[in-house]
Amino acid sequence: MNKIYLSAQTAITITILIGLFFIGLGYLNKKKIFDNKNYIVGERDENTFSLTSSLTASALGAWILFGPASAATWGGIGAVIGYALGTAAPMLFLYNFGPKIRKEFPNGLTLTEFIQKRFGQTILRLSLFLILFYLIIFLIAEVTAIAFLLNFISKIPLWTTAGLTLIICLLYILRGGFKLSIITDRYQFIFVICIILFSLILIIGNLDLTSYETIKINSPQLINKNYLPNYTAGLTFFIAVASTNLFHQGNWQRVFSAKNNLILKKSLINSSIIIFIIVFWMGYTGLISFSLNSNVSPDLAFFDLILNQKSSFVIVTILILALSLTLSTIDTLINAISSLFIVNGDQINKSLKGNKVKEKTNLIILLLCFIVFIFASRGYSILYLFLLADLLCCAAVVTIFYGFFNKKINPKLAAYSIIIGLIFGLLFFPSQNFESSILVGNIFSIDNFSVFIQENLLFISFLVSLITPFIIILAHSLRNSFR
Repeated sequence: MNKIYLSAQTAITITILIGLFFIGLGYLNKKKIFDNKNYIVGERDENTFSLTSSLTASALGAWILFGPASAATWGGIGAVIGYALGTAAPMLFLYNFGPKIRKEFPNGLTLTEFIQKRFGQTILRLSLFLILFYLIIFLIAEVTAIAFLLNFISKIPLWTTAGLTLIICLLYILRGGFKLSIITDRYQFIFVICIILFSLILIIGNLDLTSYETIKINSPQLINKNYLPNYTAGLTFFIAVASTNLFHQGNWQRVFSAKNNLILKKSLINSSIIIFIIVFWMGYTGLISFSLNSNVSPDLAFFDLILNQKSSFVIVTILILALSLTLSTIDTLINAISSLFIVNGDQINKSLKGNKVKEKTNLIILLLCFIVFIFASRGYSILYLFLLADLLCCAAVVTIFYGFFNKKINPKLAAYSIIIGLIFGLLFFPSQNFESSILVGNIFSIDNFSVFIQENLLFISFLVSLITPFIIILAHSLRNSFR
């Protein structure tokens, strides 16, 4: 798997051509931006197809080429189902929350507007930190993923791909804003669907046995109902991915951009089904790959299957898929980060307000992209930071969204529940080798804990950070009821 599959010149040429296609789309479809609200959510007139395609394309980044298949090689079918459900679940949650928040904020732009009104400045600032931290880590992950892919197939230096990808995206998204992201998402969505179907036909068609029989014969533990990682891995990915994506500003922009609630609900159902199927399939390729080659590198499980075809056409097709996934996600992330600075910038720095806020925001975006470029060029593994971002969101998700219904959750209680949930989660959050944590192996000897806790620190940290705020809120309600 160390050979060069495509010449560097060919890979860069394809990257530039795909980039020019989307830049061209951007300039051809660029519409006049009347004000900052128009820049953030467009004209609030999106139909079912445009909203479905945008929600789907934005949710599916280049990470689906690596993450689900990698998780499947050690977590089995449970990890695959958990990953797929976790990615699709936010759309179903938004099916409930979206119309209600749209009703309360008919001219809304961000989730932070609801948080500010409901909980005040302290929780707003805390939420801004965790949302921006998550979005920036996500941006680094996407650029790093595409850089690794081109380095893998063509030995192109990481910095070349990272810089080129960011420049392509910035050339169209900073000018066109949200509406342009919606337009390019339509084409990226079509590319992704066609190529995913192609990969399914190609992989299944080249197996001597059915995929299920291959797995059952060579790796039965991965589909065994008694294989514990099937459950813990599945729940871990579901909790982490579902909680985090509820705070994704890109999703909330699309909620506020729908023409009406009926279109919003249809789009959310459609996109959740499509997302589940695609992520499930990408995870399933990891089960097949591991069954055929137990020594496969987890991150390359999908490519171990697809690149064995030794066809330039297949490699070029996968490159187009990866670029489409990357660009659709990067432009959503850049626009989402930009919108938060425009709406809530004065909560971060008093100078980020007034008529020039968009221009100042663009400068911040350029600086952030330079930082992203540095991280992606170094090839750092950002998985650990990604998991930390997930933990932050897990600690806040119950308080923020349960607080929508429970008006008894005051700002002070909200702050306590989030902070205590985060502290408890961090106590179990694994070190970078995933073998110990602050509590397990440091404060107390690892021998004082059961094997289940020792082997499932990540799962327990997410579960604790999720449940603790709920217990605190419930205890507060019960105490008040007895007064």
